[in-house]
Formats: sequence, C-alpha cells, structure tokens
Amino acid sequence: MKNRKRSVDFLWLGLLAFLALLPLIPGLLRSSFTQHVAIQILLYASMAQAWNILGGYCGQVSFGHSVFFGIGAYGAGMAVVKYGMIPWPGAFIGAVLAAAVAVVISYPCFKLKGHYFAIATFAIVEIFNRLFMVWYWVGGALGLDYSFTDQGWTHFVWYESKRGYYFGVLLLFLLVFGVVRWIERNRLGFYLRAVREGQETAESLGVNSAKVKLMAMALSAFLAALCGAFFAQYNYRVDPPMVMSLDMSMKFVLITILGGLGTFYGPLLGAALLIPLQEYSRAFLGGIGGGVDLIIFGLLIIIVVVYQPRGIMGIIDGIRVKAKRSKEGGE
Repeated sequence: MKNRKRSVDFLWLGLLAFLALLPLIPGLLRSSFTQHVAIQILLYASMAQAWNILGGYCGQVSFGHSVFFGIGAYGAGMAVVKYGMIPWPGAFIGAVLAAAVAVVISYPCFKLKGHYFAIATFAIVEIFNRLFMVWYWVGGALGLDYSFTDQGWTHFVWYESKRGYYFGVLLLFLLVFGVVRWIERNRLGFYLRAVREGQETAESLGVNSAKVKLMAMALSAFLAALCGAFFAQYNYRVDPPMVMSLDMSMKFVLITILGGLGTFYGPLLGAALLIPLQEYSRAFLGGIGGGVDLIIFGLLIIIVVVYQPRGIMGIIDGIRVKAKRSKEGGE
C-alpha cells in the first residue's frame, strides 16, 4: 500500500511539474488560442473537481453548482467594478458567501433523496438566475463590465499575453486538486465514501451523515466560487447567463461523469477531452460549432453510461487490469 501511494504521489508531482513547464517548452502554447484552450482545460477541470467532492465522493448529485460559481464571479466583479478594489478580497468574500449560501439552501434539500434532490437543485439555479437578472445593485441583466486597469498580479489582468492567466489557473488547479488529494487520504474522505455507498449503513457505524454532507457542500461551493472568480477576471465581465445557468451547471456534472465520478484524475481527463472539442469545433465551424460540440459530447456521455459507467478512468483501469492479467499469465 505504501508503494502504491508513493507511485501516485510521483504521478501527481510529475503532472504538476509538466503543467508548470508547459509554457516554457518550445513550440507548445505558442499561439494565444492554444494558451486559451489550456487555460480552459485547467479551469473546467478545477470546476469539475470541486463538484466531484459532493457529487462523486459523497454521491449527492447536484445541478446547482453554477449558483456558487456565479456568487464567486460576482464577488470579484463587484469588488472591481462597483468598489474600485483589486479582485482578491472580493473573490475570497464571494467564496465564503457561496459556502454559507450552500449550507443554508442545502440543509432542507438534503432531506430529499435521489432524483428529488437533483430536481430541487435545478430549481435553485433558476431562482438565483432570475434574482440576479432583476437585481440592479449587481448590474441586473446587463451584468458588470470591467474598465481598463494596470496589468499584473495585483489586479490579475493581462492584455498582451495569456501567460499570467495560465499560471493563475494553474495555482487554482493546484489548490482544488490538492484539497481533494488531502480529502482522499484523511478521515473526511472515508466518511464521504461511506455516505455515498449507503447513508443508513454509515450512520449505523457512527457517521453523522447530515454533517458530512453539509461539509462536502460547503467545501465544494467554496472551491467552485473561486473558479467563478477566475472566470470573471479572465472574461473581464460577468452577467447571469454567463455564470448562473443550467448550461454551466451541466458542465460541472458531465465533465466529471465523462472522466470518472469519485476519481482523482477523472475531472482532468474529462476536461482534456471536452474542452478542446468545444473550443476547436467553435473555432473551425463558426456559429454552428456551439451545437456540434454539445451533440458529440452528448453521444460520448451516452456511450460512457452504457458501456463504461466509471468513465475514462474506468477504461484506463480496465486496460491496466487486462495488462496485469496477461503479464501474470505469461509468467
């Protein structure tokens, strides 16, 4: 077991080293569009991993995470546009507020189970979307448009190159995935998996399932809000359809399902497949690309659900098991 943990650690550290050195490798990430795709992959992987804490490890499928994502985006946007501040305090306040809102709205929702819980989270997205559309203090339907400021890490803005954004999202990626790695190896991870496998059984063993689910929701919402804050800074504006929509909520869920629910590398693999498909299809196919990528992605999800419910990670594990068996048979 110790050797296996060490090998996983080396894989994780090697991945981080590769991602950190990626912009420095000649020929890679040379164009602005390629940098954009890499940034989007890491951002959506972080978003999916934040959702994975609740939906994958804890087994509570929520379609409402765009609410927390949006609160984080508006936290950064309000700090910059409304109060003329740097985005960092707004991002943190938005994340804390998102965690608090998550606890308040999820407490009654957790009394529901299965499909009923998922339907309730759908409704929450629509409620917050309509609220922010008519809430003029936060810009209403027009949203918040940033004005030009000095570029650099203080304001987290760059105009001439996307390299600063890349290293910024890499830090976010490290934070989110690092938290999940810590969860996997500590008591909270065992509690989450126990609740996922059977809430009644977990409670009979002394696990407070209500507390565990609320902790998972709060932490998941906090990290999703930080992703939203980065999204607002990267796009230089924020409005309700951009951040608080069912489309955005579905991306949290589907990327994770495609990569592998409740797995560490699943969200990254799902994003690495979906995002290039999304961005390059839109770039090459123009206006119809936005529909083509969703059609292809829908077909991929159907294939995964039917043939390999554990996603890409399930396919990789299957190949690994077959290779091990063939090796043992050869010996």
